[in-house]
Amino acid sequence: MNPTDTVTPIRPPDDDALVIAGVRLSSRLFIGTAGYPTQAIMRDAVAASGAEVVTASIRRVSLQGHGSDTVRILKGSRFLPNTAGCETARDAIMTAELAREALDTNWIKVEVIGDRETLYPDVTELMEACRHLVDDGFVVLPYCNDDPVICQRLQDIGCAAVMPMGSLIGSGMGVANPAQIELICRRASVPVIVDAGIGTASDAVLAMELGAAACLINTAVAKADDPVRMARAMRHAVEAGRHAHLAGRIPRRGRADPSSPQLGLVGS
Repeated sequence: MNPTDTVTPIRPPDDDALVIAGVRLSSRLFIGTAGYPTQAIMRDAVAASGAEVVTASIRRVSLQGHGSDTVRILKGSRFLPNTAGCETARDAIMTAELAREALDTNWIKVEVIGDRETLYPDVTELMEACRHLVDDGFVVLPYCNDDPVICQRLQDIGCAAVMPMGSLIGSGMGVANPAQIELICRRASVPVIVDAGIGTASDAVLAMELGAAACLINTAVAKADDPVRMARAMRHAVEAGRHAHLAGRIPRRGRADPSSPQLGLVGS
């Protein structure tokens, strides 16, 4: 190479931004704000993650107390309030309306939990809540199980994205059903955001390699020994997984395939 030649660094394509409801996001990592040792660590972890979208539970924080500190500390972030703790469509709808009024956003992550032990969604109540909120002008991002049929129905009623679980909330088990997530991503006409169960960076890489548009991560960062360092790791993991998905992996083979030619070797 001529010493005067320059090398252009590899960058993501300019048209590879994540778009949800017409909003372009440069980061494909969404991050939660619950469970950190301190508010200062939470702030630093969010900054290290590079995430533009942060989630906050409206029912589990007081907007006059701890919750108001979160909003103030993370001023400039795009808040995605969620309906965590709701067990009926009615409660989720009321919580979404409260969030819109309090945070001046029509984005809402809809959770309607049907089982307190597994925290699995109640699909019937979830569909009812989402249908009502879409009709009411919300940008709806529903947390759901990893079921391609349910994800398709949520798209059909107008949800802006779908958020299938990787595995049980807070479990750290990673992507329990990769084939299901890949199928959902392949069929989806809206962004697929893998939510729940991611425990470490390799889990996030796998989710993105399967075709997910983004990952939402909370516990894996908040409960890590070093949340700020883990947030940084997740940032790189999501980016690496996206690059790998776009690049396309080689096929798996049951035999060796030499990378160098076997014929015409020197001395043969």
